[in-house]
Amino acid sequence: MLDRTIICMKWGTRYGPEYVNRLASMVRRNVTQPTRFVCFTDDGTGIDDGIELQPLPEINIPDRVAWTPWRKLSVWQVPLADIEGDVMFLDLDLVITGSLDDFFEFKSGAYIAIDNWTQPGRGIGNTSAFRFRAGQHTHIFDDFVTDPEAILSKWRIEQQYISDTINKMQFWPKDWCVSFKHSLMPRWPMNYFKTAELSANARIVAFTGKPDAEDALIGEWPGRSLKQKLYKHVRPTPWIADHWR
Repeated sequence: MLDRTIICMKWGTRYGPEYVNRLASMVRRNVTQPTRFVCFTDDGTGIDDGIELQPLPEINIPDRVAWTPWRKLSVWQVPLADIEGDVMFLDLDLVITGSLDDFFEFKSGAYIAIDNWTQPGRGIGNTSAFRFRAGQHTHIFDDFVTDPEAILSKWRIEQQYISDTINKMQFWPKDWCVSFKHSLMPRWPMNYFKTAELSANARIVAFTGKPDAEDALIGEWPGRSLKQKLYKHVRPTPWIADHWR
């Protein structure tokens, strides 16, 4: 088995098969070493031939959070399909803008996450893009499935739970993983006049909340209240199309 694996998860209808196909295409263009790509999903309809599909890993999880990022905890179980070595998890709504090779060479074997953009320096690892060694830190999964309600009552979101209970967490270099909204968008009122620019060293751009990549591409910010329309504004961002394909 390859010791470099990139995985993603697709469930429900929030993200269609085109997100998996696009992510796999971006991965292929941005790796130079043999890298396995696996999508864990409950429905493989429309996903391109050649993309390896695996069923969603089993997990004891309450219905109210069953289809939220808490399901990501299922990747910490052993075995995880037949995956070995370093594993990198990528959310479906990322835009990959640079080489992913360094993500496997950087502190191999360690758990690496993103220093959360909205809480920098507070030891919270954002799980939009993280890497771990298969078979390690299994207590994250085991403790949750033993008593999920105890975990859910103590931690609001899964990335806080992981950050507080992981044996040792490290972070990607700050300029590798950026947030479109928090790192690249000009602050109000300049967001009305200036297009978000892609930073030079960015390899992954995350679209947390709104706008999504397809919204930012055409300059739309859906779901805004009348008050929010005064400051939540994004100009059309053409560089997204260059990479998000």
